[in-house]
Amino acid sequence: MSEPTKKPVVIDIEAPSGSASPGPAEAPPVPDLPERPPQGRAMQSVVALGGRRGSPLGRVFLGALLSLIGFAASVAAWNFVTGLLASNALLGGVALALVAVLGLSLLGLALREAAGFFRLGRLDGIHREAGAALAAQDLGAARKVVARLDALYAPRREMEWGRQRLKERAGEQFDADALLGLAEAELMAPLDEAARREVETAARNVATVTAIVPLALADMITALVSTIRMIRRIGEIYGGRSGTLGSLRLTRSVLTHLVATGAVAVGDDLIQSVAGGGLLSRVSRRFGEGVVNGALTARVGVAAIEVCRPLPFVRLNKPSVSSLVKRALAGLFGSAE
Repeated sequence: MSEPTKKPVVIDIEAPSGSASPGPAEAPPVPDLPERPPQGRAMQSVVALGGRRGSPLGRVFLGALLSLIGFAASVAAWNFVTGLLASNALLGGVALALVAVLGLSLLGLALREAAGFFRLGRLDGIHREAGAALAAQDLGAARKVVARLDALYAPRREMEWGRQRLKERAGEQFDADALLGLAEAELMAPLDEAARREVETAARNVATVTAIVPLALADMITALVSTIRMIRRIGEIYGGRSGTLGSLRLTRSVLTHLVATGAVAVGDDLIQSVAGGGLLSRVSRRFGEGVVNGALTARVGVAAIEVCRPLPFVRLNKPSVSSLVKRALAGLFGSAE
């Protein structure tokens, strides 16, 4: 007896009267997930890293560790030289001379770093005095600020023409605003232009590396190096040439200022100022990330100008991020407008 053949069971589901079964064409479209705009992760990481406040315990630990290493190296060098002198006077004399040269070199480096800190402190002091003179409308204090500025830029030959014009017209000013505004126009204008060029160069470098190199670590390293170099150059332009430690301290001051004011956040105002409302939607995400990283670099540069500039902005306009980015990225990603 043969088994009956198994057949598939088909169940017809009748549609309600007066309606047709929906087909694929009538199915609603799958909604697109909202794409997050570029955030400039490299520059945000750099600012967060540089603006982080260290704990007092960490500073004590680092100071004790460096002191211990220096003490151990000094004792080892002393034992090495005295032992060599006892065994061989000629070799001991050579070792003693080399240690002396090393000690003098370290002393020279320390003096250079101290001079750099002094120059940065002088810029900060002039800035504070100028702000106080403007707030109190004190003409005498403003004249002292102008005298300090003249002494600051006296060794620089390129500032001679501006200093002479300032001396000729300073006696015609009878209030603090007018006098400091004249000093700003005659002395700060060429320095501001040089600082703008440094900011544009740094923004262009960071944006290019971010857009071309598909490695997150590469654009972060480029952003860090470019930011430190940019801040150091801005300090040198305004008269605050510093050493390595002074540059790191200045960089930390600028980044801490940015973090405290919240100016590193990427908002709609930054996107609009950089993209003109449509650039980031027309280019690839990598290019958009490069543009935002360049814009954040320009924002750090503007903060560095404010920190390093010996005079506050009175008569001249503070550089804007949008204008700096447009000039820096013109031709790099098509049009920056």
